[in-house]
This record gives sequence, C-alpha cells and structure tokens, in this order.
Amino acid sequence: MTDKLTFFSEADNPEMIAAFHKAQETFKYFWRELSWEFRRIVPALDLACVKVAFMENVSYQAAPIVEHMWINDVEFDGYVISGTLANDPNELSNVKNGDFVEVPLNQISDWLFTSGGKTYGGFTIQVLRAGMDEEERIGHDQAWGLDFGDYNDVSVVYEQKEHPENLMEHPMSINMKDKLAAFIGEHPAELSKQDQSGYTILHREIVAGNKSSVEVLLQLGADKNIKTGKGNSALDLAKQVGWEEIIPMFEN
Repeated sequence: MTDKLTFFSEADNPEMIAAFHKAQETFKYFWRELSWEFRRIVPALDLACVKVAFMENVSYQAAPIVEHMWINDVEFDGYVISGTLANDPNELSNVKNGDFVEVPLNQISDWLFTSGGKTYGGFTIQVLRAGMDEEERIGHDQAWGLDFGDYNDVSVVYEQKEHPENLMEHPMSINMKDKLAAFIGEHPAELSKQDQSGYTILHREIVAGNKSSVEVLLQLGADKNIKTGKGNSALDLAKQVGWEEIIPMFEN
C-alpha cells in the first residue's frame, strides 16, 4: 500500500447512504463475476470498477474534504479490496490518479460492471439518475457511453430476472465442475498449494462464492482446516463474504 491514506465517510442524503449499504451487501456478486472474468479467454466485461470514498483534513475548514472516486484493477481477499485509483481528484491533494488503494469491504460506496452495454450495480449512479429529468438522464448515459436502464431496477447478476438461480450460483461454476475435477486429478498438489497470502484454491473459490467448485474440491480431499496467512479458515471466509449456501458445508 502506498503512503496515501484512504478514509470512508457517509453522505447526509438517506438515499445515498442506502445505496452505499446496498453496494457493500452485494459486492460479493461483483467479485464472483470478476473472478470468472480472470479465467475467461475471451473477456465478457467491458468495465469493472469500485467506488471508494477518500477524505482529507484541511486546516482552512472544519469538515474534511470527501470525494468518492472509482478504482479499477480490483482484487479481493474476502476482507480487503484493493485497486488503482482511476482518476484525479477535484480537491484532494493526498491521492492521485494511479495510486494503489486498499480498503476494507465496509469502506466502499459502490461497484459497477458492464457487459454488452448493460450495467450491473451502480447504486449511487441510479440515485443520481433518479433525481434527473429524462433529458438529463439521456445526457448522463451518453456521457458514460452506457444505458443504465430503469433507476428503480438494478441488476447484480446476468439474466437476473430470467434466471434468478444465478443469484445462488454462477453458471460457470456449475458448467466447469468436470474440468475442475479433471484438473485436480492431474495436479493433486494444487489442493494444498498456498499462495503468498496463504490462500489455497479452496479459499479462493469460497471467496468467489462458487458452491459447485467448493463441493468438487471437498470431494477430492481439500483440507478445510487450512488457514490463510492471517489465520482465516474456509468457514471464516464464507461467513465474512456472506455466502449462505456455502457456510453449511463447513459447519456440519
């Protein structure tokens, strides 16, 4: 992490505060999609970014300066979100475009990914759009180059209305079960291999919420008691991120 400090601050607008909380509650879907994007040969996402609030105390005013700005190149370990600041601030002097940023999950204010022109997330954006007239919304969407659709209807996963089961699990997790089993069969050492942060493949699949992948790994002998470098177990990660369908697999 750079020496640039990051802070979180909630606005006074109750609709915006609700949007912040909704973004935090649903961030797991953003990360699940991005985790699969990293594995795709042909990218499916046009944009994937997270909004973070930055704050700076200044001597010439009582209240700190707060700016909400987007980061990209996002990573997530179940507790901490990291990425690169994607723009220069208007007023802040303690951060700049290109800075590396690390914040806990409860310090994000929004997330957004797009595919084929359709947007997912963007809760704070929709609050702003709700306060615009139709002409302003059209201009706003044209500036982004995206169609944000109905500000009262925010999707968090692909084909959410047509396939509500996609909220429970990503289709690719189900479709890739056999290939995952075959891969582990050929490379059994991958089950216990830990990265520099102490994460195994089981830990990573849990953070991404891939139930079918987790089932395969456990069936093939993955040790659910291995802890990360920070001492977090598989169950700890499932609870922290909030994957309710995975938690019982480790509590029983």
